[in-house]
Amino acid sequence: MKNFHALTAGILLATTMSHAAPKFSEHDQQVDALLAQMTLDEKIGQMVQVDCAALKDKSDVQKYFLGSVLSGGNSDPDTGNTAPDWLNFVTQFQNQARQTRLKIPLIYGIDAVHGHNNIDGATIFPHHVGLGATHDPKLIERAERVTAEEVAGTGIRWAFAPCIAVPQDEHWGRTYEGYSDNTALVTKLGAAAVIGFQGKKLSAEPTSVLACAKHFIGDGGTTNGIDQGNTICDEATLRKLFLPPYVAAIKAGVGSIMVSYSSWNGVKMHGNKYLLTDVLKKELGFNGFLVSDWAAIDQISPDYKYDVEQSINAGLDMIMIPNGAGKSNNYIEFIDDLKALVAEGKVPQARVDDAVRRILRIKFALGLFESTATDPQLTAAIGSPEHRAVARECVRESLVLLKNEKNILPLAKNIKHLAVVGVAADDLGMQCGGWTIDWQGGRGNVTHGGTTLLAAIKQTVSPDTQVTFSPDASDLKNADAVIAVVGELPYAEMKGDRSDLNLSAEDAALIAKAKASGAPVVTILRPAADFEFRTGRQRCVRRRVAAGHRRFGPDGRFVRRSQIHRQIAAQLAGQRGQIRRAAIPVWLWAEIILSAAEVFFVGGKFFYQMIARCSGGRHIGLPGGMLNAS
Repeated sequence: MKNFHALTAGILLATTMSHAAPKFSEHDQQVDALLAQMTLDEKIGQMVQVDCAALKDKSDVQKYFLGSVLSGGNSDPDTGNTAPDWLNFVTQFQNQARQTRLKIPLIYGIDAVHGHNNIDGATIFPHHVGLGATHDPKLIERAERVTAEEVAGTGIRWAFAPCIAVPQDEHWGRTYEGYSDNTALVTKLGAAAVIGFQGKKLSAEPTSVLACAKHFIGDGGTTNGIDQGNTICDEATLRKLFLPPYVAAIKAGVGSIMVSYSSWNGVKMHGNKYLLTDVLKKELGFNGFLVSDWAAIDQISPDYKYDVEQSINAGLDMIMIPNGAGKSNNYIEFIDDLKALVAEGKVPQARVDDAVRRILRIKFALGLFESTATDPQLTAAIGSPEHRAVARECVRESLVLLKNEKNILPLAKNIKHLAVVGVAADDLGMQCGGWTIDWQGGRGNVTHGGTTLLAAIKQTVSPDTQVTFSPDASDLKNADAVIAVVGELPYAEMKGDRSDLNLSAEDAALIAKAKASGAPVVTILRPAADFEFRTGRQRCVRRRVAAGHRRFGPDGRFVRRSQIHRQIAAQLAGQRGQIRRAAIPVWLWAEIILSAAEVFFVGGKFFYQMIARCSGGRHIGLPGGMLNAS
């Protein structure tokens, strides 16, 4: 009976909200007129999205009437990675679409998940888990408005964001892509992000960028946090935990939704007609289009033609295909299979028409039929000081002070000798994390314009301060204080799944060395997942502090976030100005560490922003984690 009432409440909520769902019907007369002219080949082409790297010949856009092209995490222009390179690259594909018989424009998509993160020079924002810690929908809206403007500045009008997962298990490698494990907070911030990308209404305004709420549904609830795994729960629980963010996103006008790789009770979401069509499209009134994830329909069965049949009949409107000629399950094979399925009566013509109608509605709403030109001022504004200022504000608003005993912080700006230890202190790639330039991120100077923690420290302390750096903590002699920086390497998606949440033995040894020096130690943890770590007899207190989670101090008491940004200057450098110029790409899911610490700091889920500075080019700061001092 309890589950029945919960289910009834969920249905009531969804039905009520669906009345406010945008219909995208303003251009239906034009859509219907165009649809009536289209051949089956032209219709099927609109349902295909191909990764640019799979298109060895760009003229295939014209040949197969492709509706969309995307850049996956590692699919960049051959000529370079600057904004002009990207604009020229995207324009070449668009020109091919304009040469088709009906001149239907394509829509280019990209994973702009913490800023326009593939582009060298773009503004990098905290990942969602950091943004979630702000608890500020208006700020999230402003952040995604900046991202939308920068995406549009490269000729792209579709961002695969926001991720509105509600992570329930920290072992999941995509935990940091969620705002929170709190459904209500994710719901509020996700809707704000949609408005940030699209505007109050999806429109022909040049900075209105199609948002894509993802990944429908339950991707954050898989057993043991296994990426692309199985979410096992009854329908009442599924609706209660994971559905509200989609209800709100639809009400906010989201024009596209990406379906999850995961399964619900053993059934792959990409083949789940009940959830995709009956719930999402009919019950919730979603009138945009559904797109698959990267080669996700391939996981339905070993038979690709069957996968095509099941996914399209389930309600998928556009299929994301990373494979080109010469590889199995490629876009040409998809087109041939779907055409055959229609001829065989296994996929109704009406289902194809519905999918294409949904896609064309969005293209008309974006004004792509009128113009696909890009305002050069948008391109020039990528990474601008005004945009970076919004990212800095996101950083400041995510800070949470958990513990500061014995007033070890702030360190005096004119401290005599400051020792910095740990390879992570001088590695820009580790600071940026996953989904930065490349899918998995990288080590070292992955991008231009960033400042490492070590460099920021040197720029912040007085000219008389001696700053020494030793990756292995071998140089601690006569140090007045030690800053130990530890953490994981960057990763994304399944590469981040973890069965063990302990800090590495190397990092634990580094901290032990620092403490053995006898000097006060400030420890900054930059984890790429939740950690459970022990040093000697101390054991970490595993409490979530990331984005919107209850924030607990090491004594277990709730700690409020209040005006913390005003105190940041007092933490490492004692200089507010440096802190306020910080910008952190926040990329990890953190937990409170207790290591005999007198000070514990977290910036949402991280902290590195303390003294970070951005110096031109890409807006890079320090993707912090946790700081404790003893």
